[in-house]
Amino acid sequence: MRNSIQRRSFLSAAGVSIALPMLEAMAPAAQASTAKPIKRFVCMSNNYGIYRDAFFPDAEQAGADYEMPETLKPLEKHRQDFTVFSNLDHGNTIGHQGVPVLLSGVRPHLASYYAEGNMSVDQKIAEYEGANTRFPSMTVRVNESNLISFTRTGVQVPAIDLRGMFRALFIEDVAEKKATAAERFKRQNSILDVVLDKAKAVEKDLGKRDQQKFAEYLEAVRTLEKKIELQQPWLDRPKPKTELAEPQPGKGTEADLRAMVELIALAIQTDSTRAITLSSGFVNGDFGLSGGYHGFSHHGNRPDHIDALKKIENNIMRQMSHLMDLLKAQEDTINGGTLLDHTTVMFGCGMATGPHSTKNLPLVVAGGGFHHGEHKVYPDSESAHRVPAANLLLSILQNHGVEVERFGTSSGTLTDFDWRQS
Repeated sequence: MRNSIQRRSFLSAAGVSIALPMLEAMAPAAQASTAKPIKRFVCMSNNYGIYRDAFFPDAEQAGADYEMPETLKPLEKHRQDFTVFSNLDHGNTIGHQGVPVLLSGVRPHLASYYAEGNMSVDQKIAEYEGANTRFPSMTVRVNESNLISFTRTGVQVPAIDLRGMFRALFIEDVAEKKATAAERFKRQNSILDVVLDKAKAVEKDLGKRDQQKFAEYLEAVRTLEKKIELQQPWLDRPKPKTELAEPQPGKGTEADLRAMVELIALAIQTDSTRAITLSSGFVNGDFGLSGGYHGFSHHGNRPDHIDALKKIENNIMRQMSHLMDLLKAQEDTINGGTLLDHTTVMFGCGMATGPHSTKNLPLVVAGGGFHHGEHKVYPDSESAHRVPAANLLLSILQNHGVEVERFGTSSGTLTDFDWRQS
């Protein structure tokens, strides 16, 4: 059995220190001995849907021999590594309110009817991964709010921008900030101790139904307690090093989104997190366009607005392709193969089009060990055999290793979208 070396090690001599790359020997002993591969998930999204006619292949072209649509052209070289889906959605007709439903399938005000509320896929993965990485998840944004990440309790996860992402990954916190964080962990643990003591006194006076609800509450408290305990050791572990200069936002939509995608690739390469969501937008003046993304999305079949949408959305696909390039180029030292082999990269929108349609969501999934290379066409939304988009979410979770049989509004997995078993 090989010896495990520290997660982040350095070669040091004569006052010079050089960070080592991620090596197999850096995997924790427990991780090295497990047969389960390490999986990651990245979702790229926007808040206004897409221009449908340039995104979807012809509905008659199901299978591998479809003509690549204009917006997806940047992904052509990765044709065998991604799948495009037609006629998957969450069954909603709610316009902009559909945006935050993308990764859960559940509208926030209906969350109480579901076991896990409107928790999003990335946060379900974050729970599953726990403290295996410094950041259980990362929620990031470029030029737009990120509205798609929600915790089990229905709290929207705040997003960080380009500079915040870089600093979180690579800049060590000052001693004062670490001390404050340590004190916060200690205080939270103390509060939990008090809560659990009080709980015992309260529980004995409750009826059966209330006792069940109270038991669920206590389990949530215990989960939080465990999470706090697991996160504490990361305070004193050094962050990975990089020669990359801190990016300066404001260089334009294309440059900023490309820089963020490169940071996402580094986050995966350094195993800083295994769940990332990114929402991106558009800044007036970029690509020679005058106007806003929201305004363009209500195109009314005006040629200039359609042209603007194609330019904005083609750029998103170029950056997705760039991310796939970066992940393909990096060996996965833990699992074997490349990072893309074990990273599911998804593009999707909770609102299908700017005119507020939430039917037939634009969805593309790449990598992750899935069997790709096809355009999958499902029954349309009016059919009695409609397939929920949440089935895709469930497939992604099961592929990641999360042992669940249902997620959100799913009715099962996508039976014709399987993955290689490791």
